[in-house]
Amino acid sequence: MHTLYLSHPNCELHSMGARHPESPQRLQSLNAAVNAASWARPLKMEQAPLLNVAHLTSTHPKHYIDAIVEQSPDEGTVALDADTIMNPHSLNAALLAAGAGVNATQRIIKGDVRNAFCAVRPPGHHAESSIAMGFCIFNSVALAAEAALASGLQRVAILDFDVHHGNGTVEIFQERPEVLVCSSFQWPFYPGRFDQVDKPNIVLSPLKEGDGSGEFRAAIERDWTAAIKNHQPEMIFVSAGFDAHAADPLAGLNLHEQDYQWVGEQIVDWAAQYSEQRVMAILEGGYNLDALALSGVRFITALNQPA
Repeated sequence: MHTLYLSHPNCELHSMGARHPESPQRLQSLNAAVNAASWARPLKMEQAPLLNVAHLTSTHPKHYIDAIVEQSPDEGTVALDADTIMNPHSLNAALLAAGAGVNATQRIIKGDVRNAFCAVRPPGHHAESSIAMGFCIFNSVALAAEAALASGLQRVAILDFDVHHGNGTVEIFQERPEVLVCSSFQWPFYPGRFDQVDKPNIVLSPLKEGDGSGEFRAAIERDWTAAIKNHQPEMIFVSAGFDAHAADPLAGLNLHEQDYQWVGEQIVDWAAQYSEQRVMAILEGGYNLDALALSGVRFITALNQPA
């Protein structure tokens, strides 16, 4: 079965401003690199579908959804917080991002594809149930995990290797033992929320500024391997942020593109053991365009290996 690659040109219309690091050029760079790569197995390339607003209630309360819809501007921009800004295309882009994750999840569970990578924006893992922050409006990976549980799966795992802690995902699932959340991140660092939660289903792997491949790989092997073995998820979700790369301007870790292929290979191996090969990954951070493109291609290469 193929690896599904979902993206949509309308995700590139969302803009938070000319100098904002979460820019349309991020997707342009990644999509160009993916299209130029020589794949051992062809990717199944499709456009992301729009998520119906009503489906957001699996993760976000109605009052929050209504507030976002009401604030969506017809022209100009609206700031949801100091870093998270909407233009007239932002709501549509956020619904496409969420729709990609949910659609890919449903396709994987049905057996149409083995795994998927959703190249969409805005990112989602900082969005808490009722708070937009950190460039994020709706928590796309949480919505996808909820869709898997609604389909009848009993246990899932969300793995987050973005350099910034996935506070929104932890906030949403910290009282949900059926959802294992593993997060590696630079600490102390943004966002400084839900990064010391002590729950059996929350596995936190803080890394200090300057840490690189050795420290990252050791933390994943030490913390995540045992947690996944104990949880035995029926599907694995990935918040795939590539901003821990040494070239990224927004953080201070020193990973390289090879590390993203390595962690992808670990995830594929875990999925083969416990999850019938089911993996759904969705783009989070990554703000150096070249590093994002190189790292994304290496990660997708790991997903796209023959079974």
